[in-house]
Amino acid sequence: MKKLINLTPHELRLNDGTIIPASGSVARCNSQSSERDEDLVSNVTFGAVEGLPAPEDGVLYITSMVVAQKAQRTDVVSPDTNSKECVRQDGKIVSVPGFCRWC
Repeated sequence: MKKLINLTPHELRLNDGTIIPASGSVARCNSQSSERDEDLVSNVTFGAVEGLPAPEDGVLYITSMVVAQKAQRTDVVSPDTNSKECVRQDGKIVSVPGFCRWC
């Protein structure tokens, strides 16, 4: 299994009980919102990814879904929160079965 580096601001828990601590570094995409239209809807655009290290052999970087989608790299994944196996308590995600690749 590859080394997992968590670039989110919080620890992640897998369904098998594994806890992946936050690394202390966070990969992000800045966002900008337009003014709201007559339906009170604004358009959000995401900028470039910041804080994502260069690829490294044997490493998977865990990021938010937005960062993973923008990065389009096979070494960048996000928690699989869409899975039926995702565990929720009181409407909040408690653990995930694994990760998603967005390329």
